[in-house]
Amino acid sequence: MVNTWTDPLAMTFRDSLTDVGAILPGIIVAILLIVLGWLVGTGVGSLVARVVGALRVDDALRSAKVDEVVERAGFKFSSGGFLGALVKWFIIAVFFMVALDMLQLGPVTEFLGRIVFYLPQVIVAVLILLVAALVADVMERLVVGTARAADIGSPFFVGSVARWAVWIFAILAALDQLDVAETLVQTLFTGIVVAISLALGLSFGLGGKEAAARYIDRVAKELSHKRDV
Repeated sequence: MVNTWTDPLAMTFRDSLTDVGAILPGIIVAILLIVLGWLVGTGVGSLVARVVGALRVDDALRSAKVDEVVERAGFKFSSGGFLGALVKWFIIAVFFMVALDMLQLGPVTEFLGRIVFYLPQVIVAVLILLVAALVADVMERLVVGTARAADIGSPFFVGSVARWAVWIFAILAALDQLDVAETLVQTLFTGIVVAISLALGLSFGLGGKEAAARYIDRVAKELSHKRDV
């Protein structure tokens, strides 16, 4: 009678131990992968944050008042920290996805895979904006200096147009990278290119007209002076 009860229990216990023994190595490896992913992600993310900080991208972003918008929303402004965090969690998510795949958790792995494969697009979009911050700052100074050298009117206005042209192109490129309203982005891009071209053409045209008038007036005075002599 006792054997009738104990034999099925013993068999069930042995089967459970066998199942646990079969999946235990996978669980251990999965945990090790997650820990390794956390360490690698933290290290690489910290390195990226330091590199971006060394490039002084934040200074360029502050010139566009980006820091005020971010801090008004209640966040600490740090482009390096933000990009570093994206890289960190991307690496951790990749290791976590591999760990789940080892445990044969198909649906969860598939869902996480969609998120992981989208993160590089976010990182590229952020990189586009960070590069735009540097390029816009350099472009504004270059255009202002060129306009002053050519004695063109409103050099700071022309420089601002150049700076915001770079920013607008970068924002549209970032939105396109994120697959956000592709048709709308392309339409806006075309319209903004035309508008900026007209603005620059008018600015340089009017400024050039004034410079040409001054040059002609100076030449006329020199010729008149020579005749008098």
